[in-house]
Amino acid sequence: MERVMPHPLIETKLYLPSPRPGRVARPRLRERLDRGLAAKLLVVSAPAGFGKTTLLVDWLASAGGARDGEQVRGAWLALDAADNDPARFWRYVVGALRTVLPGVGQDALGLLEDSRPPAVELVLTTLLNELSALDLDTVLVLDDYHVIDAPPVHEGMAFLLAHLPARLHLVLATRSDPPLPLPRLRASGDLVEVRAADLRFTAQEAASYLNDVMGLELGPDDVHALEGRTEGWIAALQLAALSMTGRTDVSGFIAGFTGDDRYVVDYLVEEVLQRLPVDLRDFLLRTSVLDRMTGSLCNALTGRVDGRSVLEALERDNLFVVPLDDRRHWYRYHHLFADVLRGRLLDEQPGVVTGLHTTAATWYEQQGDVEEAIRHSLLGEDFERAGELVETVLPAFRRDRREATLRGWLEALPRPVLQDRPILGNALAGARMSTGEFDGVDDLLDATEEWMRGVGHALEGRARGAAVDEEYRRLPADLAVHRAGLALVRGDVEQTVTHARAALDLVGEEDHVSRGAALALGGLAAWSTGDLETAHTAYAACLVEFELIDHVSDVLGCSITLGDIEVVQGRLRSAARTYRAALDLADRHHRPVLRGRADMHVGLAARHLEADDLAAARQELARCRELGESAGLPQDAYRWRVVLAGICEAEGDVEGAVDLLDEAERLYVGDFSPPVRPVPAVRARTWARHGAVDAALDWADRVGLSLDDPLSYLREFEHLTLAKVLVADARHHEGGDLSLVVTFLDRLLEAATEGGRGGSVVEIQVTRALALQQLGDDEGSVRALAAALGLAEPEGYVRTFLDEGVPMATLLAAVERRAPSAYVRRLRSASSPAPATQPVPRRSGSAHVVPVEPLSTRERDVLRLLDTELNGPEIARELVVSLNTVRTHTKNLYMKLGVTSRRAAVRRGRELDLL
Repeated sequence: MERVMPHPLIETKLYLPSPRPGRVARPRLRERLDRGLAAKLLVVSAPAGFGKTTLLVDWLASAGGARDGEQVRGAWLALDAADNDPARFWRYVVGALRTVLPGVGQDALGLLEDSRPPAVELVLTTLLNELSALDLDTVLVLDDYHVIDAPPVHEGMAFLLAHLPARLHLVLATRSDPPLPLPRLRASGDLVEVRAADLRFTAQEAASYLNDVMGLELGPDDVHALEGRTEGWIAALQLAALSMTGRTDVSGFIAGFTGDDRYVVDYLVEEVLQRLPVDLRDFLLRTSVLDRMTGSLCNALTGRVDGRSVLEALERDNLFVVPLDDRRHWYRYHHLFADVLRGRLLDEQPGVVTGLHTTAATWYEQQGDVEEAIRHSLLGEDFERAGELVETVLPAFRRDRREATLRGWLEALPRPVLQDRPILGNALAGARMSTGEFDGVDDLLDATEEWMRGVGHALEGRARGAAVDEEYRRLPADLAVHRAGLALVRGDVEQTVTHARAALDLVGEEDHVSRGAALALGGLAAWSTGDLETAHTAYAACLVEFELIDHVSDVLGCSITLGDIEVVQGRLRSAARTYRAALDLADRHHRPVLRGRADMHVGLAARHLEADDLAAARQELARCRELGESAGLPQDAYRWRVVLAGICEAEGDVEGAVDLLDEAERLYVGDFSPPVRPVPAVRARTWARHGAVDAALDWADRVGLSLDDPLSYLREFEHLTLAKVLVADARHHEGGDLSLVVTFLDRLLEAATEGGRGGSVVEIQVTRALALQQLGDDEGSVRALAAALGLAEPEGYVRTFLDEGVPMATLLAAVERRAPSAYVRRLRSASSPAPATQPVPRRSGSAHVVPVEPLSTRERDVLRLLDTELNGPEIARELVVSLNTVRTHTKNLYMKLGVTSRRAAVRRGRELDLL
């Protein structure tokens, strides 16, 4: 799908609060915070009411938040429970950074705003690469991080911390320790902590607050007693000070002030509330159900007309109201105060709570904020209304791929509501599937089908609106699509095809999206069985459906699959035409970012690589990188690295190739495509070609491959890889029964030939030729290679032959003696003996053991660029590799040169005449 319009951010969440007048100076804590500028993470962790936010606001506004004489830029994000939606969370993080770094994160936002859910690591890699060029220290404060409980958000934060640029510092204000790698950060000196014990007021700070700020003129004994009983808890001191204001017997009040933190707060709030006018107390209680308040919203809940002036007065009187913007339009209560107010409301007026939420829902709906209207409807247990509102936003939320938020709402609805509104039950099934959860999906789809059998398309006379009516009309086809998707995930090809065909029978003539989805699922099912002709036909038709409605990104996505199928069929030139036609279509749609365009360049790069035009291949990858990550579909990140790994191997940088394949495996996203070319198998082939046969054999053992396996298309690439590894093992160790391998290859050849998989046939015949050569069957090896060449020449295969090294050069010479041709001469010329093979990383489990050897070609490139003014990201761009790959090469060359710094590496390189 295409990029969609982003949802506007709530600007008040990005508002850095202003320091309060009369605050207490706390130099001891300011010095601790300043140390955070030398670390990756600063955690301010304490229960509510310990002054976390006030401390950070004061620090950022003061000279203390500076480093080396330079003022530090401070970005602020106030989190709430809705930010557990990963896409929303990272949109707000980028939005906060843009308040101090205008324009930063445009590519990352492009990924987040796209209708396809991107991998979080891809979004963050894009953002981090941009932030690596920061020239001034920037602090990003995430306030109230304890409201985040979504594992995907925490995982993204851990990735962010692992790769944080030196000039960016993360600050978390939280009531509880976050589930992040704090022990590791602590051990490495990358964590600074400020905890409750640090935040508690000392006796001196308590005296300053009570007497200088609040003007109570307490004696030393009273200050000491109150500080002791509150244990320096700032919120309790603040509440006590408010309760003491105007009292004559202050010492008596303090003497009777006892209890632990919770009871202290309850007691003091009761004291504060009882001293307020009844109407103001009622205002506080009724508006406590709100996370954010503005005058007219408060009026709706209280029946007053002066809500704005009341909020302003509460702020002036320091009654726990926090402004959220400079205009004093939006406010919130101090979290601790709000918690206690809500508890009092439930105790005193339990019957009004649901009505207050319903009123808030009405107000938000009138303002056009449907999301908040849905949330308050759910809190007010007005589930019918919540269901009705969710129905209206279904198309937009599915288009925007906001399944996490949608699923949260739908899970909160009672089963009768889902049964009465079956498009919601069907939507919940889809939301669960899209978020990787399949439990209960069958039940939801069954319930939808039961409703359809009972009332069919009848809407029972309800006025639902045109958009909702269309959702009901699409329901039968949509249900069939979900059934097909569920069957595909479970590996049930027959049922996938059955449901996909049912969807095609049910879909309306103008419903090109559903028709395209059904065709795609049917094509994927056919592809997974090796029926490439059917798969190709289905995807070609799917492409037409999306092109009719200008869903260009979907056309580009279909073109990836179409090209992949054509490559397996051995139609390399056709695949290249598919990619170029898609690029031509994209060029006709003048949009700054169009997802899928980058993937087409990666596809063309792969074709240039096979043709041994390495310069053209690198040029296409460079074009992909120039477009930015936001121009790529989910598979782009890993596919880009697989192609670049092939280029590196062809250039002699085997270690660099393996590093890239490691990255590709980590970034792999199947996006419903069958895993017909697993990255670990690609890496095993690289190991086998360059002497690390043991590592390749370990891979085969781990995935459970043997020559006795029944054949299936899904494992064809792995099975052929196993054969290649065994041939390499026999070559290096003169062991193994290659006749069994040849028999296995004969079985693979028969299956691939029958399935019309010409690309597989070429590779199988090449491997058969090498195996027969080692068995001494010269005639058979030449015949096998000649068969491969006959299929390969019209399509321009080159690297498939060259990658096999010296044994292939010998075979090509034998073929040329029998049947000379320009094609064979070109291959022989290109396959002339290369320099000695570099050792490659061996794997034991997941750990590399890299021997100390002369620098590889890529390491020498990195060393050369270390002798320039380029920084890490600029070196990565120059070499068209990722920053992580540059770091890996740098680490390896440091080890080989016996140095620990860039300057020392350059000096040592000159000493060894490497520069």
